[in-house]
Amino acid sequence: MEYRKKTTVIEAIEFQDNGERIAKISDFIGDQDLRIDYADPGSPVIKIKTPVGIMTGNVGDYIIKGMNGELYLCKKDIFEKTYEPVK
Repeated sequence: MEYRKKTTVIEAIEFQDNGERIAKISDFIGDQDLRIDYADPGSPVIKIKTPVGIMTGNVGDYIIKGMNGELYLCKKDIFEKTYEPVK
């Protein structure tokens, strides 16, 4: 059988490593601690607490807020194939 994803409007923000975007991400994730790992300064990663545990994302990945306020990470290429901006 084939299934189609139901149309749902979500909130999301792209992870970029600059002060302005990090401030927006902090506001977006609310009361969750913002954790960015700079162990490799040339390739920082963000760590987000999700319903399935801690997920790690790279610059360019998207943080998605689910229907119940839960957070997820999504790789940029998958996000762009799955979602389009709401006008």
